[in-house]
Amino acid sequence: MSHKDSTFLQLTKALPKILQSFLNICLVLLALILSFLLSKELIHFFKISIFNNEDGDYKLFLANILIFFLYFEFITMIIKYFKENYHFPLRYFIYIGITAMIRLIIVEHDHPINTFIYSIIILILIVSYFIINITPLERPVRSSLFMKKEP
Repeated sequence: MSHKDSTFLQLTKALPKILQSFLNICLVLLALILSFLLSKELIHFFKISIFNNEDGDYKLFLANILIFFLYFEFITMIIKYFKENYHFPLRYFIYIGITAMIRLIIVEHDHPINTFIYSIIILILIVSYFIINITPLERPVRSSLFMKKEP
C-alpha cells in the first residue's frame, strides 16, 4: 500500500469523526441559544402574571405559550440526540410539527380554508405518529422464500 493510499484511508476514517464533532458542537450551541430564549419566554410569562392587565391579547399569550413548548421540544430533541447515540427520533419532529400547526391555528385563524388545511396536516401528523408507534423498531427477518438465489 502506497503512502498516498494510506493517507487517503486515514482521511476517510477521520473525516466522519471531524464532521460529527462539528455537528455536536453546533447542536450544543443551538441548545444553549434555545435555552436562553426559553428562559426569556419564562420571564415574559412571569411579567404577564405579575402585572396582569385585563386588556391583554389572549391569542398572543397562547401563541407565546406554544412558542415556549416549541423551544422546550427542540431542546428535548437535542438531548435525545445525544442520549440515543447521535440519532434524532422521528416522533420529536412530529411533536414539533403538531405544536407548530396548533400555534398557526391559534394565531392565524382568520381564513377558514387555511385553518381546515392546518387541521388536515395535524390529522396526518397524528396518523403518522400512530403508524410509527405500531411498527416494530427492528426490521423483520426476511423469509428464505424471498431471498435472492445466487447463480
